[in-house]
Amino acid sequence: MNNSTRNLKMKKLLIASTALVATAGMASADITITGHAAAGIYSSLDYTAPVVAKFGFKTASAAATANATYDANGNVTAGAFTAPVASTNAAVASDVLALREAVHDAEIAIANSTSNATAHSGLIGDLAEAKAELAMAEGTVAAAASASGDGVYSNAGVDFTMTGATDNGISFSATVNIDAGMEVDTGDFELDGKDGGTAGLGAVTVSGTFGTLTFDESGIDNLYSDATTHDVSYATTVGAVALTLGHSVGAAAADTDYAKATSFSATTTQSGMAFTLTGSETAAGTSASLGMSYALNDTVTISADTDQVAGAESVQTIGAATTLNGVSVSVESANNSTWDVDLGYSAGGFALTYGVDETDTWTATATSALGGGATFAAGVTSDNEMYAGVSFAF
Repeated sequence: MNNSTRNLKMKKLLIASTALVATAGMASADITITGHAAAGIYSSLDYTAPVVAKFGFKTASAAATANATYDANGNVTAGAFTAPVASTNAAVASDVLALREAVHDAEIAIANSTSNATAHSGLIGDLAEAKAELAMAEGTVAAAASASGDGVYSNAGVDFTMTGATDNGISFSATVNIDAGMEVDTGDFELDGKDGGTAGLGAVTVSGTFGTLTFDESGIDNLYSDATTHDVSYATTVGAVALTLGHSVGAAAADTDYAKATSFSATTTQSGMAFTLTGSETAAGTSASLGMSYALNDTVTISADTDQVAGAESVQTIGAATTLNGVSVSVESANNSTWDVDLGYSAGGFALTYGVDETDTWTATATSALGGGATFAAGVTSDNEMYAGVSFAF
């Protein structure tokens, strides 16, 4: 065997060995791609139109030399900023103007500070707070909620789910999604509006014997209110109790009532009775709810809970639910004179629901599995809200 033949075989062996090592490294990682689409018609759905408030300098020269828009005392000179270009809320323009001035004043105070370290640290905190408030005031401003007109919706999206594990058994995952088109929330009879088709980062999770950590800026539900405001959560199990904690780290939140909130949830089942305790600590105070459910038999379940929102009277609710031969009935009544009755029927991939409450407000929906990942869905309410369309899963 000559040297060239020997070298060629060694190169092939090296390439094959490298491929095996690379494949082994990918064995603990996985990327799953799924898709979805929907199309249909809608009418009079709840809709809150987003209005982008644009603020800026009146002239290009002023924008280029921002310092020229302040006087010697650091105050914004008259007419330094334009009014909002696409916002009908004049108060927003005034707020942004004042907040920008507050940020600049805080910067000047720090630059001129001769105070001790403690006082100087306080000035830095003031600047951070001013910047946070300015960030909340700028950007997208929601107009008053109203009913949509008649229209057609169509949308599509792709979801990427990436999972993996370290050598010592710690699992991790991340999601990225791309959605485009007009979207309808069929569960709440809401028109969500157009999605821009940009890629969005979802939750990043890390889990192991210690539990599960989830990171998702303003994308995690408050465990008590369901408002999507939390940035991080931690879930674990202690004995027979499942515990979850959530916290809003950032200053900005989708629901200002739950900004900087911390919430918790604890669930356990003892002797056939399921208990759930949830709570939330906010600037308004502590809110908490304790619920219990018990299955009397294979078809009937009873439930009860007490719920107290911070600063309000507690509300006690009792309920019962039964399912037999595809027919379901659920009733609930509370001591604040509210009640709900929900009826349902399902058979062979077809389902009907009807719900009514003490205000005589009712909703009715129908869904039918068409096969191949396609589903037909339609709904109507007593407020003349309506949707009908087909969704697809790929």
